Amino acid sequence: MSMSSALNNAVTGLTATSRMAEVVSSNLSNALTEGYGRRGVELSSVQVGGRGGGVRVDSINRFVDAGLLADRRLADAALSGQERSVDLVMRLEQAIGGPDDAAGLGARLAEFERALIAAGSDPASELRLASVVARLEGVAGTLKANTASVQALRQDADVAIARDIDVLNGALQQVDALNKDILRISGSGDDPSALLDARQRAVDQIAGIVPVREMPRDNGSIGLMTTSGTTLLDSRPREFGFQNTLTITADMTLASGALGAIKLDGVALDLATGVGRLDGGTLGAAFVLRDQTLVQAQSALDGITADLVARFQDSTNDPSLMPGDIGLLTDQGNPLDLSDLSGLAGRISVNPAIVPAQGGNLALLRDGLNATTPGPTGDAAQINRWIAALDTPRMDVPGATLASASGRIAAYVSEVGTTRLMAQEQLSFTTARWETLREAELADGIDTDVELQRLLQIEQAYAANAKVIQTVDFMMQRLMEL
Repeated sequence: MSMSSALNNAVTGLTATSRMAEVVSSNLSNALTEGYGRRGVELSSVQVGGRGGGVRVDSINRFVDAGLLADRRLADAALSGQERSVDLVMRLEQAIGGPDDAAGLGARLAEFERALIAAGSDPASELRLASVVARLEGVAGTLKANTASVQALRQDADVAIARDIDVLNGALQQVDALNKDILRISGSGDDPSALLDARQRAVDQIAGIVPVREMPRDNGSIGLMTTSGTTLLDSRPREFGFQNTLTITADMTLASGALGAIKLDGVALDLATGVGRLDGGTLGAAFVLRDQTLVQAQSALDGITADLVARFQDSTNDPSLMPGDIGLLTDQGNPLDLSDLSGLAGRISVNPAIVPAQGGNLALLRDGLNATTPGPTGDAAQINRWIAALDTPRMDVPGATLASASGRIAAYVSEVGTTRLMAQEQLSFTTARWETLREAELADGIDTDVELQRLLQIEQAYAANAKVIQTVDFMMQRLMEL
């Protein structure tokens, strides 16, 4: 009986050490696998008839610091949202151009002013007058290009929202399916660790889109909720919807109903913000960019455009003009309408009266736009008035500050640059926090040195149990020889 007990002990020892070797090898092979939780074997002794009956493998434990994981996921949401903001703001700055950008709006206006000065020194030169028109068309073209860039960025943000919603719905469905699989595997007594890894990766994917909290259930499944209280997954996954807009123009806003908002189970979450209580990750950042940051950028462009149009249709700067007449720049051929500024920068055009390709007369730059008779070819008075119009501080647009044309553009370019710098500073802080939490999470993960030491111990234990079996076999053979 003693030999059979010894043999049974050794066999269970071999079984346990084999299982431990399997778990350690899995840990080592997945040391760099994202979302993998370190495993450990839990053992207990077996008593049979008051005597040792060997060892039993009770369970395979998966080690994850739930608190640290939750904090890291919140940092994921903040980092992902900030990265999206920085990316689009940097693209906005590149499209607008910096203070020293030769293709920027400030440089185009400076070229126009230099062309006016050159024409003023020789007002009889049609070549110099043609250069003024060309440079003015350059200013208008840059304003249109900047408007197109801003709206293209809004379009990109809208597409990003639709993509995030698709990923969010897919990941929630995946977590729900994994919940059911984990429940089934756990109920059969098998190890669900691989499924737990897959579920953690799915939740991590959600965490980049919206800030999420995991709520453990007694049966091994989990529920998901945003930090602001919106349920994502409970007994079933919630269904989010969003209809992206194929083409976005400057006059299209969320408030007017022209742009989409997120729907939960078919009902709009929040018509004021579009995102409701799902903000904090990439989803919220996209809505802020589409409906606030880029809208403000467009509004500033429209304000610059309105300022330029107002300067050149003012009779003070061209005595030939009457109230309601169009100046050098127009709103698609119409005078400035302060009640319709949205998208003005994309509608600006040069007065066709001075564009030769449209049947215009260059001499009107020198004589006045509504001049009925030619003036002296050497008179630069009107050209000098155009130059003064650019330099005079004005505030024709309600809410605008008193500034010259170049000063207003410089302030706008500076504001865009400041927005980018602030976003990058916030990103640096968010990145540092995320890296700290990530390092702490990895430190609690797989230590290959420790795992290798454990493997050596397992090897020694396996060899010792094998030696016991060999010894029992030898003793039984001796008994048989008697």
